Amino acid sequence: QVHLVESGGGLVQPGGSLRLSCTPTGFALNYRAIGWFRQAPGRSREGVSCIFTSNSTTYYRDSVKGRFTISRDNAKNTVYLQMNSLKPEDTAIYYCAGDIVSRDHCMYNDYGDEYDYWGQGTQVTVSS
Repeated sequence: QVHLVESGGGLVQPGGSLRLSCTPTGFALNYRAIGWFRQAPGRSREGVSCIFTSNSTTYYRDSVKGRFTISRDNAKNTVYLQMNSLKPEDTAIYYCAGDIVSRDHCMYNDYGDEYDYWGQGTQVTVSS
């Protein structure tokens, strides 16, 4: 059962921008945090960014700091990942995930073990 739906992926040239969206589907769950993860072919999953839904505290992995921005729109029940200055190494399938448990941090590791609800992913390809 799909609990979250991602959209906004696509093909973009290096230096370009994309905005990914993450929206819950079906029965509404009280997500405490939403995380974005990515996985490129032949590579392990990486935790990219996350946000607490209560206070908008955020986390970014070092390689995307200053380029990516995570935000939430409670009225639309949507979390966004604005990705600017994209690089070929950002190419991956991007997944959003929801955590319903209150924790001190929204990203404990790259695998997202604390997240129980996942989307099916959206492809981001950065290439000239």
